[in-house]
Amino acid sequence: MTIQAGTGVPTPETAHRPAPWVRTRLRASPLAAVLMAALAFVTVFLAAAFPRVADRGADAALRAFVSQKGLNPTSLQTTSRTQNDDNAAELDRVEQKLTAKVGRQLTLSGSGQAYGAKALSSRGMANREYVRISDANDPVLSLLHLHDLAARATLTDGTWPTRGDGHGPLPIVISKQAAETIHIKLGDVIDNGVEGSGTQRSTVVVGFYRINDPHDPFWDDLGCPARACLNATREHEHWTTSGFVDGGSLPALARWGSGGENFWRLPVDPATLRADQLDRTRNTISSFLTGPGASALISETRRSDLHTSSGLPDILTRADERYRASLPLSTIGPAGVAGVATVVLFLAAALTTDRRTGEIRLLQARGGSRTGVLLRLVGEGAATVLPAAVLGTALAMVLLPTPRWGQSVLAALAAALLALLAFPARTALLWSRRKPAGGRRWLVGELAVLAVTVAAVAEVRRRGVGSGGGLDPLLVAAPLLLAVSGGLLLARIEPVAVGRLARLAARGRGLIAFLGLARAARDTSGRRKPSVLPLLALLIAVTTTGFGATVLDTVDHVRSRAARIATGGDIGVSLPDYATLPESFTKAAAALPGVHASTGAWVEPKARFVGADQAYTEAYLVAIEPTAYAEIARTLGVGEFDPAKLAGTPGGRDTPVPALFSRDLAKRLAAGPAEMRTPNGNGLRLTVAGIVPATPALPDPGKPFVVVPAGPAWERLPDTKRTNKWFAVGDVDPEQVRSALRDNGRSQPTGLARLVAEDAAAAGRSTHGLPAGYTVHSSRETVTQLADDPLQHAAGRLFWYAAAAGAGFALLAVLLTLFRAAPDRTALLARLRTMGLRPRQGLALIVTEALPQTLAAAVGGGLVALAAVALLGGAFDISTLVGARVGEVISPVLMPVLLPTAGLALLVGLGVVAETLVAGRRQIATELRAGEQA
Repeated sequence: MTIQAGTGVPTPETAHRPAPWVRTRLRASPLAAVLMAALAFVTVFLAAAFPRVADRGADAALRAFVSQKGLNPTSLQTTSRTQNDDNAAELDRVEQKLTAKVGRQLTLSGSGQAYGAKALSSRGMANREYVRISDANDPVLSLLHLHDLAARATLTDGTWPTRGDGHGPLPIVISKQAAETIHIKLGDVIDNGVEGSGTQRSTVVVGFYRINDPHDPFWDDLGCPARACLNATREHEHWTTSGFVDGGSLPALARWGSGGENFWRLPVDPATLRADQLDRTRNTISSFLTGPGASALISETRRSDLHTSSGLPDILTRADERYRASLPLSTIGPAGVAGVATVVLFLAAALTTDRRTGEIRLLQARGGSRTGVLLRLVGEGAATVLPAAVLGTALAMVLLPTPRWGQSVLAALAAALLALLAFPARTALLWSRRKPAGGRRWLVGELAVLAVTVAAVAEVRRRGVGSGGGLDPLLVAAPLLLAVSGGLLLARIEPVAVGRLARLAARGRGLIAFLGLARAARDTSGRRKPSVLPLLALLIAVTTTGFGATVLDTVDHVRSRAARIATGGDIGVSLPDYATLPESFTKAAAALPGVHASTGAWVEPKARFVGADQAYTEAYLVAIEPTAYAEIARTLGVGEFDPAKLAGTPGGRDTPVPALFSRDLAKRLAAGPAEMRTPNGNGLRLTVAGIVPATPALPDPGKPFVVVPAGPAWERLPDTKRTNKWFAVGDVDPEQVRSALRDNGRSQPTGLARLVAEDAAAAGRSTHGLPAGYTVHSSRETVTQLADDPLQHAAGRLFWYAAAAGAGFALLAVLLTLFRAAPDRTALLARLRTMGLRPRQGLALIVTEALPQTLAAAVGGGLVALAAVALLGGAFDISTLVGARVGEVISPVLMPVLLPTAGLALLVGLGVVAETLVAGRRQIATELRAGEQA
């Protein structure tokens, strides 16, 4: 209102105020605004979620990999020589300095920290009454001081040790269990020999203790504190145990052990490691080992000989290599989703542009500027896209917590900008377009895409995946480029093929097939129509899913083969050096259900190959039964040979025995006769029966080998006639083999074998009731172990998440196309309904119309996926995903491509039917009522 001058009478406002654009447009099309917000929400949420899923999987895999290595390899091990004035207080002071300095840069695990001192040399216990395995070998004692021993052990007899005065026996405590095994009594003065100066070394046992948790990793690398351990080799065996002294006895401990060493173990907490900070963590640890950090530790502790070592840098390097090797599969899936989502957003923009073309043309005709209209469209989109984008990003952050947010936010921002600007960009093209683009321009653009695709594929095939260089962008882009090129080619082929089918259908008597195919041919005849975009979305989804599924299928098959090769068959048995596998076991095991072929073998790892030049090479000597061993080799496809070539003839010691040689020894055979010599000096003359790259008993031995027939070899070397390995192929239950080994496999039930078994049981190393060193290897169990890798699970899980998201976007692309054609289709069906068309025929018409595009995308995507595997499969190193070093490459396989392709086609078909049943019937009824009202 305004006030008229001189009268004071208010008059109405006559100036025109334009309606707010954004509010008016949103009120005019609320459903379109809600659908656009939902599309933006899902797209941004997925864009923000996939980097976080990848980060969480990488972190979990890193922490699991490091944790599996154990406490000692993942700790900083700091040592210093024991000085005459060292005591427990000095150890405490150094520990506090080390923990403070290292803890500022690395998170340490308090539960595994340990420090103390240990004697550099162990001493025998010469008391006559002590138990000995053999008369010549005294039990051995190691001495240590461990901080806070009383917190981890319980005193059972006597007292804790006191400070030694340096003149009499050194007071110690030992394990109650070790004392019972060696027959040590409380108060014993142990004779530990004589020093070089002639001074008697001795210790006095003042107490017995019991370790609270003998299996705690804390006790690793601290001698044998819980019991008496058996140290057994072929030549020497004795009992050994550890004793502990007081913190005031460190100088006496050093004199007793010809020197002492203080140690501090600082374990790094694996739960705090992050995959994105591997380089920084590795550099920090390396600095403490040999760099400025090491100098700082020396300065802080004032101990000039302080030295720190750790296996953690190598472990982190291997973890980083594994992570980089898994990146291609982890990234191809999300990259495919990004491609399909981009196509869907541009499809939605194209459909919106088609719907509002008249409105935009009217604004242009009334003098609206391009900038003004575009800004209004951006503001209209911002009102729907930005709130949805913020909500999607926040939801991804909350549901998938991880310390890293940069990549997630950047991906969400890119998706939000794409959703926001797709429609204005399409409108700008519509605004500036004066005439349709010619066919020559489209042909040039398609040829350019094809040229880029060929160049990318050729470059990937030439150089493969860069090792250690992180993710190869070309390897990720190449399958997408192949899909885009295939989509462009299919867009040219489909109209011709569908038109031809429509003409063939016109000759028949049915109307539905002809109408559906004719409408499909009309929709795909123009390349600039949005109908090309759903075809491209479907093709990208099928191609990336089929490619990734082939990779995973190849990994599964290669893992099974690698497990069989590592086992030497489907099942295998190996023994310790001192043991022999009795014939009763080989007979019992060969009769087990599922055994197809089996044989025992003798493998001597310390044999020597001697050529004509008398130069020797260390090599494995394998004695086998030729027929069964040849069948095992043929089944595995490793080192196949004709068993007749190993048919040896009886003879004396100098009669040559036919043998299979590894390729390492092939060049030495041309010089003249060769022989194999066992560790006891006996020789076995050989003739060449064949050259093989590998053999089941030693699939990857790391050094040369020779395979000889067992019968002739044992005739010439009777002192080596024994069996220490057994192999079999077939569907064999490993538990039945273990049962047979428990019942028939112990050739030495008493003596050293019994002691080894008891020692293994006490240490918790005995598995499945078998003595230490008696191992049953099963390819089935090996496959499970190889597959039990969080890194593999993370890569596969991320891929299948991406495959599901890509299928959802592809289905959405088809549904958007159906929504676009809904008015025209509804009018057609309504008219046909008045002419007698039944509802079931209407549904068949819609399915027939959508079927050509879906089938074309499915078949084309499957073919492109097979082509991508054939062209790019050699660039992948699947060793990390397999869990073992393998040389196989990925090759095209039909079923991994066919299953996801058929599944996606079925999903799209069901979506079309559901849309027709839900929306089509209501729209037809509305159309018919509108005709009645007219």
